[in-house]
Amino acid sequence: MEKLINEFSFGLFFWQLFIFIGLVLLLRKFAWKPILDSLNERETSIKDAMNAAEEAKKEMASIQEDNQKVLKEARAEREALLKEARSSGAEIVAQAKTEAKAEADKIIAQAQESIQNEKRAALNELKNQVAQISLDIAEKVIDSELDSKDKQYKLVNQLIKDASL
Repeated sequence: MEKLINEFSFGLFFWQLFIFIGLVLLLRKFAWKPILDSLNERETSIKDAMNAAEEAKKEMASIQEDNQKVLKEARAEREALLKEARSSGAEIVAQAKTEAKAEADKIIAQAQESIQNEKRAALNELKNQVAQISLDIAEKVIDSELDSKDKQYKLVNQLIKDASL
């Protein structure tokens, strides 16, 4: 029986080995190649994804750098605009002051000229009134002084004497 068991074991071993080798060949042909191909494909897709992630990271850094540049430019432009606005404001205020001073000087000059004209007119009117009053007084004095002929001759002689001087 031992012989039978040994033969049976050997036969069993042989058939197990045959089935195992057949199974390995079948797996190699139908399973391992697709499994290895899918593993290689997955490895390639992971490498591609890593490369894409690295590119995206570089692109994000580049975009962030560009954003920083744009932000700096915007700040510089804002500062320039504020400086220009301050300068324009100061210039407008200075120009308004100059124009107001010129206008005030013009108004003062016109007022002084008007005052001088009114002063001259008042003086002329005063002179005319004084002359008229003087003439009226002189006429009355002469009328009262020259009632007699002696006084008239005396006055005429005095006037001639003064005129010859």
